[in-house]
Amino acid sequence: MRDPAGVAAISCLCPLVVFLCVVSQSCYGIRVDLTSIKVQRNETKLLETDKDYSHRPKRGWIWNQFFVLEEHIGPEPQYVGKLHSNSDKGDGSVSYILSGEGAGSIFLIDETTGDIHAAKSLDRERKSQYVLHARAIDRQTNRSLEAESEFIIKVQDVNDNAPTFPDGPFLASVPEISDVGTSVLQVTASDADDPTYGNSAKIVYSILEGQPYFSVDPKTGIIRTAMSNLDRETRDHYVVVIQAKDMAGSVGGLSGSTTVNITLTDINDNPPKFPQKSYQLYVAELAPVGKAVGRIRASDEDEKQNAEMTYSITNADAAAFFTITTDADRREGIISLKQPLNYEKRKVHTLNIEVSNTHPDPRFAHLGPFKDSTSLRVIVGDVDEPPVFSMDYYIMDIYENSPAGTQVGTVTAVDPDSTNSAVRYFIENGEERPLHFTVGVNSGIIRTTQVLDREETAWHNITVMAAEVDNPRMVSHVPVTIQVLDVNDNIPAISRGNSAVIVCESTKNGQVIQTIRAADLDNFANGRFSFYVPAELPANPNFTLKDNGGKTLASTQISISIIMSFRFLLLSLCWNSKLWWIYEDYG
Repeated sequence: MRDPAGVAAISCLCPLVVFLCVVSQSCYGIRVDLTSIKVQRNETKLLETDKDYSHRPKRGWIWNQFFVLEEHIGPEPQYVGKLHSNSDKGDGSVSYILSGEGAGSIFLIDETTGDIHAAKSLDRERKSQYVLHARAIDRQTNRSLEAESEFIIKVQDVNDNAPTFPDGPFLASVPEISDVGTSVLQVTASDADDPTYGNSAKIVYSILEGQPYFSVDPKTGIIRTAMSNLDRETRDHYVVVIQAKDMAGSVGGLSGSTTVNITLTDINDNPPKFPQKSYQLYVAELAPVGKAVGRIRASDEDEKQNAEMTYSITNADAAAFFTITTDADRREGIISLKQPLNYEKRKVHTLNIEVSNTHPDPRFAHLGPFKDSTSLRVIVGDVDEPPVFSMDYYIMDIYENSPAGTQVGTVTAVDPDSTNSAVRYFIENGEERPLHFTVGVNSGIIRTTQVLDREETAWHNITVMAAEVDNPRMVSHVPVTIQVLDVNDNIPAISRGNSAVIVCESTKNGQVIQTIRAADLDNFANGRFSFYVPAELPANPNFTLKDNGGKTLASTQISISIIMSFRFLLLSLCWNSKLWWIYEDYG
């Protein structure tokens, strides 16, 4: 194919030179007479020796514009073209000289004929053209017959480079269940051949592996999903092989391929599920409250946040005894006690447990409820428990001065286990001190061991133990408080002080001259008393005695006149005289 621009380029050349594009090696030797062509610009470089020949007849170069095919592998040097001057008469008097890029090494010229050959195989991708200079000289005079001229040898492309993927292999991801045609990744191949010449660098993409799941756009290299039901839980990784072929994909084109590793990312499209519809758990009745007694686990085929789940107990009766929390790390439900279990009262508890996704995706609500349920049967294990007293503590009483052996009260304990073992009672006495009480080993009756005095000790605290006969290690304790009740066994006593009362001569009528106090060790009604002057003593008009209502602690005042004072007895004195008084216990 000829380059039509060859003729149009005449104006850019030396006035005596014309370049004709020749595609085929055989299309050369065209001669053009340039003497009649008018050019606008002269780019011919004149040598110093040419300056003296301005009056000689004009001559000019005659040659083809040169092309050489790359990657020539023939046994002989590749013919490039021919240089010829119109001054050459064919008698061998003209010598052609070549200089410039590759002259003498790559490009060789026959000095006589002007034929140029390429001595080496050329690679257009390394160097696409060579700039050379040509001269024609007279062999006899060694003078230039033509001005030195510059010309170009272009290396013509052949399809010798396959497309490559410089960035491959590739990693890509796409959400599972994506719509058909969802873009995954765009791959781009490059071809080192000349994109402006033929189809050597025109690439078409195709998929070699990965069908029918994925497709590739033949022009853009965009990989898209080809199926809408790609399920990560079924298969999460695909290897797709993409081919790039030049020559627009035609037969004989070169090709290259790359691998694209596509991973399906997770979406929340699976509900949590219990592997079983029912479970069974054994829990001892003495399991501590607040501690974990068991674990239950549901499975979710999703991952990470999409697999997070929450557990709950849905029946109220079970929720009163148990609670369930979620272990986020292990995705387990942790079952704990809210209150103690009692084998003797209830041997089995049934828990209805529900699990649900914490972060459901509303786009997939149509797939069904994202939750599941199961039942957990908790069997309460019987444990040998210590005896249980009928009360948490006991308060008893007994009158003081009761004889030893008097019954104070009774404590009662029973074995809560199904064995219903007999119980024996003891009083705890770790310090081994004398005890005021004893307890019946089999009856639990508490009796005194000695006479008690309330005024000495009004309250006694003891601890009674109950132990199983079948298993003496099973022991319970209960506090017992015993109050000693008062009886009227103490007479009032006057506080001792000065027995003589001195009254000043100037003492006024009604003035208090003495306070007398008395006390009774008994309490309440047993400790009340009053003051009065014995009837057998002569009345003394100089003194007045008034009882103000004696209490446990009472006093008498001797005064000139009656003085009202709470809890005091007033005695009035008119003249110096001897005073007598007595008191009487109300009890």
